[in-house]
Amino acid sequence: QVRPVESGGGLVQAGDSMRLSCAASGYTFSNNAMGWFRQAPGKEREFVSGIRRTPGSTYYAEFVKGRFDISRDNAKNTVYLQMNTLKHEDMAVYYCAATSVLGITAQAMRDALNYGYWGQGTQVTVSS
Repeated sequence: QVRPVESGGGLVQAGDSMRLSCAASGYTFSNNAMGWFRQAPGKEREFVSGIRRTPGSTYYAEFVKGRFDISRDNAKNTVYLQMNTLKHEDMAVYYCAATSVLGITAQAMRDALNYGYWGQGTQVTVSS
């Protein structure tokens, strides 16, 4: 089954940094826009960041802008989410997702319904 696989989660202290990775096997995601979402207990899944096929076209939720950085290495079929100055409220399960929607708009990238491939998620725990 084709699906992204996240790694890099764990336990950190508030103010620390962490990098998540999202890799895929059996499928080349270099032609897909990719996104990171997160879901905290009792809350809905929310958009964190997205990146188009072309590096440089990146998008962020307001609550992570200036702290998180998304990037991709198409040669490695991997997307990264560098998270800096982590806060307790960043604690959640983080999901990587790929969309096959061609020419997806910036607004549409923020909608989880537009993503057809999802990873299993990786837990990020931030102690205050």
